[in-house]
Order: sequence, then C-alpha cells, then structure tokens
Amino acid sequence: MSSSVAVGALVGWMLVLTVKHVIADFVLQTSWMALGKDQKTGWALPLLAHCLVHLAVALAAILIIAPRFWFVAFIDFAIHITIDRAKGLCTSTFGVTQEHPWFWTLIGVDQALHHLTGFGLSIFMAAN
Repeated sequence: MSSSVAVGALVGWMLVLTVKHVIADFVLQTSWMALGKDQKTGWALPLLAHCLVHLAVALAAILIIAPRFWFVAFIDFAIHITIDRAKGLCTSTFGVTQEHPWFWTLIGVDQALHHLTGFGLSIFMAAN
C-alpha cells in the first residue's frame, strides 16, 4: 500500500460504503435480524442473514464500480459478523435492553467500529 491516497477516491469509497451501511444496517435489516442476532440462543441465523445482506449490497456496489476489489466485500462481511457477534455477546451476557445504561453506548461503539471498517477498506481501495 502506498503512503499517499487520492482524496477523491477515498471520499468516493467512503460515501459508497457509508450508503451501503445505511441500506444494509437500517433499510434492509428486519426486526427478526436486529433482535435475533443479540439473543443468548438462536442468534446464528439472524446474524448470518443480516451479514449476508451486507455482503450482497457491498459486492453489488463494488462489482459495479471496481470489480477488481470484489474480495473487499468478503472482508467487510467477516469484520461485520465479528463486530455484531461481539455486540450480541455483550447484550446477551449483561442483559442489555433499551432501558439498560449501556444500550446506547453499545450501539455507538458498534456503529463506530463499522464506520472505521469502512474507512480502512476505503483507504485500501483508494490506495490501490
């Protein structure tokens, strides 16, 4: 990876991955996915379905814009499923509901990690 990154490409990829995130995390995520992935048991299928939506949206966008980066969608999938599982473990282990003082902190940390992932992947694609 080079030590310089084209700012236009970086901003472009950040916009693409941010729009992807909003679509996959909010527009296309069902309540079954959102609630199910944080349960103590039965979390695997809702989590997988949610992260496969992220994979599909990311892969479609990347294949349209720069097909040579197809594998980045799979990296995003792997990181997304890891972050969401960690949040689910915290939620189920500590009984974090909307009334719990950690609820919004967990949401914030989760979203920050997803956006940092998008930033890192954007740097990679903009530099290559």
